[in-house]
Amino acid sequence: MYKEQRVLGLDLGEKRIGLAVSDPMFIIAQGLPTIEYTEFKTALARIIAVIEEYSVCKVVVGLPLTMRGEIGNMAEKSLKLIDLIKSAIRVPVDTIDERLTSRAAEQALRELGKSPSRNKSKIDELAASFILQTYLDMAKR
Repeated sequence: MYKEQRVLGLDLGEKRIGLAVSDPMFIIAQGLPTIEYTEFKTALARIIAVIEEYSVCKVVVGLPLTMRGEIGNMAEKSLKLIDLIKSAIRVPVDTIDERLTSRAAEQALRELGKSPSRNKSKIDELAASFILQTYLDMAKR
């Protein structure tokens, strides 16, 4: 059975990975449950399962650049994880500047009357949605 293809967005973290998937028309990002992990190998297996489940044709990963737009410590860690992802999957992987997406996600939760400190996985899910939505919007232009 043919499934329509989608784009997967990832917000990489040291303990959690936020996920979001596009609709088949590549217009809207929708959050998926966050992956919590202790070993990246188990998180990678879950990412691969999501890629297969949603017929993902591209993965977009947020790159946490410094406020000056440079590669800092967090971006270095992300680049190492991105290399592991690239070596394990067969679809293209792009990166996108994700500065302030976690803060935007925290603010969105506050506006909904929810505590960011009690909803960390929701922050990661929202951040992944913001990363993917930014990518989708840029691709339309």
